Amino acid sequence: MAVYCGRACRKYLLHLAHDNVDFRLPEIKALLSLRNRPFDTSETFSEKSPFWQLKGLSEDDIRSVMSRTVCGKSSFELWGHGTTTDELRTSLLEYPAENMAPYLQQNSTYKINVYTFNKTLVFKDRIKKIDALDFLPFKGTVNLKDPEHIFCLLEDYGSDPNDIPEEPFHIFFGRWIADGQRELIRSYSVKKRHFIGNTSMDAGLSFIMANHAKVKADDLVYDPFVGTGSLLVACSHFGAYVCGTDIDYNTIHGIGKASRKNQKWRGPDENIRANLRQYGTESLYVDVMVSDASKPLWRKTAQFDAIVTDPPYGIRESTRRTGSHKDIIKPPEDFSGESHVPVSMAYHLSDIFADLLNFAAHHLVLGGRLIYWLPIYRPEYCEEMVPLHPCLTLISNCEQTLSSHTSRRLITMEKTKEPEVCEAFLGGGPLV
Repeated sequence: MAVYCGRACRKYLLHLAHDNVDFRLPEIKALLSLRNRPFDTSETFSEKSPFWQLKGLSEDDIRSVMSRTVCGKSSFELWGHGTTTDELRTSLLEYPAENMAPYLQQNSTYKINVYTFNKTLVFKDRIKKIDALDFLPFKGTVNLKDPEHIFCLLEDYGSDPNDIPEEPFHIFFGRWIADGQRELIRSYSVKKRHFIGNTSMDAGLSFIMANHAKVKADDLVYDPFVGTGSLLVACSHFGAYVCGTDIDYNTIHGIGKASRKNQKWRGPDENIRANLRQYGTESLYVDVMVSDASKPLWRKTAQFDAIVTDPPYGIRESTRRTGSHKDIIKPPEDFSGESHVPVSMAYHLSDIFADLLNFAAHHLVLGGRLIYWLPIYRPEYCEEMVPLHPCLTLISNCEQTLSSHTSRRLITMEKTKEPEVCEAFLGGGPLV
């Protein structure tokens, strides 16, 4: 136990990508909570910084986070840090020698990398910085191609490219532990996807949504606006069984006009199942069905561990629901008598989100998460505009800016009460 506590009490450094900045903290917190570990950081923590110091964790905790995160680039066991080279030296000399010793043995190989954020250093300056670390008791042999141990000197020059200081604001030195999953953004790019549509979700954001939802192996994940299945692809990557529905018959069946440039019609095997087959997760594909989200077909039991979705909105994706001719006072101009095809009716955004939250309250397991995008007009936005539900607790609200006036917010909610409890609390009134 003493050995574990000694390792668990070490500090670790996360180096994060400087894109999707608003999504990073909820992702890391969600991944730590999968291991029931807290997010405990230094007093000088800055959410916008690309470097986060974490404590109260073990190396296994860090490796688990890095095996999933697409916001994190690299992780290190932090040996020393400071705002100047002298402070860094003092910090490194105070680091317990017994913690360093296993990685500095004479029969080992190593290399030291230099990383600078917001500044480029020429090769000779990098070498000078490495040489300045000669006070550390390295006994092994340098191996630049395949070392046993990798160390890194990281310098933070702020985030303003128009005002780069001569000296860094912060300097860190540590032992590399693991890299994040940034490669997934490239390998799962929709440009290489077998089946895509006009609004297929970006691969990076799809994985961020799956992480916010805490999707894990053997979960059952549902997308009520499945489209071409980008979110199902990301969730299945983490071992979850996936299913979905959509009102668009042609999309579900992979027929009709293609979305790719220089391709007029979709091919015979362009469908969601083929997307999962492309990435080796077809065995996790449950099914997708043509269905109206305003009239869910599921019995009222808690089936899903997570609901991850991108509701339709905007010009390219109109919102529709099915109705009957009785709901329409004036027949449409192209109406020509009886038809077995359901009438398409307007499905307003407020109704979409009310139905979605109510559905999640009834069909998520307790502790399950709902993840969805909320489009907003930035000049008029306020937090009160985010739809709420008495059975769901708001976990995070992250903004992705689209233009000076528009953005969309990724909303993460967790089911904390059963509908029966909420109804009793409200005296039998409506839930939403």
